[in-house]
Amino acid sequence: MHVLLIGSGGREHALAVKLKQSPLLTRLSCAPGNAGIAAVAEIAPLDPADHAAVIAFCRREDVGLVVVGPEAPLVAGLVDDLAAAGIAAFGPSKAAAQLEGSKGYTKDLCAEADIPTAAYGRFTTQADAEAYVRAKGAPIVVKADGLAAGKGVVVAETLDEALAAVAACFEGAFGAAGAEVVVEEMLRGEEASFFALSDGETAIPLAAAQDHKRAFDGDTGPNTGGMGAYSPAPIVDEAMAEQIMVEIIHPTVAAMKRRGTPFKGVLFAGLMITAEGPKLIEYNARFGDPETEVVLPRMQSDLLALLLASVEGRLAGTTARFSDETALTVVMAAKGYPGPYAKGSVIENLDAAEALGATVYHAGTAHADGRLVATGGRVLAVTALGSSVRDAQSRAYAAVDAIHWPDGFCRRDIGWRAAAREG
Repeated sequence: MHVLLIGSGGREHALAVKLKQSPLLTRLSCAPGNAGIAAVAEIAPLDPADHAAVIAFCRREDVGLVVVGPEAPLVAGLVDDLAAAGIAAFGPSKAAAQLEGSKGYTKDLCAEADIPTAAYGRFTTQADAEAYVRAKGAPIVVKADGLAAGKGVVVAETLDEALAAVAACFEGAFGAAGAEVVVEEMLRGEEASFFALSDGETAIPLAAAQDHKRAFDGDTGPNTGGMGAYSPAPIVDEAMAEQIMVEIIHPTVAAMKRRGTPFKGVLFAGLMITAEGPKLIEYNARFGDPETEVVLPRMQSDLLALLLASVEGRLAGTTARFSDETALTVVMAAKGYPGPYAKGSVIENLDAAEALGATVYHAGTAHADGRLVATGGRVLAVTALGSSVRDAQSRAYAAVDAIHWPDGFCRRDIGWRAAAREG
C-alpha cells in the first residue's frame, strides 16, 4: 500500500519511521516533510492546504491511505475532502476535529456526557470574561478557544495575570483563535497524556506519556509546544488507564456518535490526575508532539494495520501492544524559542548521537548547501529507550551531548519527577 503522510514535524518523522516497519507498506510519501523524513520517505511537492492538489496526487500516485499528522489540516476538513473523493484518510472529520479546534466545544461535550473536567465559562466579550475572572478569583486558567500552537493557555496565579491573559486574547495575540475565551478553575494534581484509537464506535487504549511544557529546567519559563516527554507515565497504571477509558474516552466516543459526528482517529486526552481521579483538561484530535516520539518507539503492533482498522471501523476486538521499556525524548530548540529565534544555523554530529543507540527525530530541519540547518523553533527530538526513566534519561542526554549545535538549547531535567520516584 502507498501511504501519504501529511506533516513536517517530529511527530511525522516518528510516524514515518513506524509506518516504514509495516509489511503492509509498499511506498511512503510525505508532504511537506523535513530533512529527517526525507531519509525514510519520498518528499511530495505538495501544499497540504491545497486539498485539490493532494487529491490529484493521491489519484495519480495510487495512494491507498492518507495519514494526517497535524491539527490544522484536520480542522480545515482535509479528511472530509479526501473522503468525498473516495480516498481513505486517517483522522477525524472537520466536525469531529472540533474536539481540538474549539476548547469550548469540548467543555460543552463534557457537560453533556458527564465527563469529569474543570468548571468553566465561555465568553465572546472581554468584559464578560473579566467579570467572571473577578468573581472566581485566582489562581485560574485562561484559554484561547481555538488552535494556538500549544501557546494559547495561561495558568494565572494572580488576578492581574488572568486579566492580562483575557485582554491578550481579545486584543488579537492569538488571532482568530482568541475571538472566544474559555476560563476554567485550576485543577490540582499531576498532568498526563493518554492516547486512544477510535473508529467512531469502538475505542482502544494506546499508551500514556508525560511531557514538559515549560521552556526551562524546573518547569519554569514560558509555555511551549513541549520540551520533552517520557512514556509510560508512572502515574497511569493499569487501573488508572481503565478508569480513564470508562469515565472519559468511552463517553466521549459515545457522545460524538450521538451528535452525528463520530470520531475516527487518535483521541489525545490531556489529563489532570487529581485526588478525586482523572479529569479532562482538553482533547487533541491527533498524535501529540513530542509524545509520539516516545509512544511509537515502544509500540510492538503494526501501526499501519491499526490505522487502517480505525478508518475501516474494525477496531472491535483489536489491541495495541507496547514494550515495557521506558522511552524518553529531549527536544532541542533554537535559542530564543518560544519567542523570536534565528533560522539557518548548522547542526552537526547526528550520526554520533544515533551511534549511541538513540533515535534523532527531525522537527524543524532542512538541507542547505549540503549541510543540515535549523528551520524552526523546536528542531530535534532525541529519543532513547531504557529499562527505567533514569536509564532512558541517561542515554538520551548522552546522545544530546554528542550533537554539535551551538545555536540550540534543551532542558536538562526531562523526566525529573519520574526519575525522583525511582529513587
